[in-house]
Amino acid sequence: MLEALKEEVLKANLDLAKHGLVILTWGNASAIDRGKGVFVIKPSGVDYDEMKPSDMVVCDMEGKVVEGKLKPSSDMATHLYLYQNFKDIGGVVHTHSTYATSWAQAGIDLPNIGTTHADYFAQDIPCTRQMNEDEVFGEYERHTGKVIVERFYGIKPMEVPGVLVQNHGPFTWGKDANDAVHNAVVIEQVAKMASISLSVNPSLKMNPLLIKKHYERKHGKNAYYGQ
Repeated sequence: MLEALKEEVLKANLDLAKHGLVILTWGNASAIDRGKGVFVIKPSGVDYDEMKPSDMVVCDMEGKVVEGKLKPSSDMATHLYLYQNFKDIGGVVHTHSTYATSWAQAGIDLPNIGTTHADYFAQDIPCTRQMNEDEVFGEYERHTGKVIVERFYGIKPMEVPGVLVQNHGPFTWGKDANDAVHNAVVIEQVAKMASISLSVNPSLKMNPLLIKKHYERKHGKNAYYGQ
């Protein structure tokens, strides 16, 4: 069942390691088949060097395992909540990459202060609020998804395909798992560049015209970047 999607999700998870976004067994990637009403996600706590397509876990839209011998990622309920609420996304990635996680731990939005950021994100990358006691000690992973969706009120998820979960780390998404990985690479790089830029000039300001120009030349009806 879903052999091609399992291969896609395995590759996405291995690409996280290849790009240096995960160490040990941290992080996870998933992808959804909306027609079949299921998604495929990395198993929990399995070493990246040992994973096979058959290890990927298939879950339904209620979070129940429908295929696979291993337990799904502990973040499965967060992925599920995002798929339920962000109807255009096809893949989700979570990492603990160094710079993006540092911004999440700082608890502030990652500002759009350069054209690299603006090429992929139409505005600042938002940071969620802190979770309360009921959220942390209740259905924690589901509530993680809930605070992400709450933070995106008034923001189009496909125009800002990533978030910082306060005190935790980044989640990214895209049209498929590979796209979500791509955005995870970008969010880590722009977080690194923002850290350096603000250390050099804490009062720097971005030209908002450049944000609009660089985002729109890659996205939307008037995009002209690429072949």
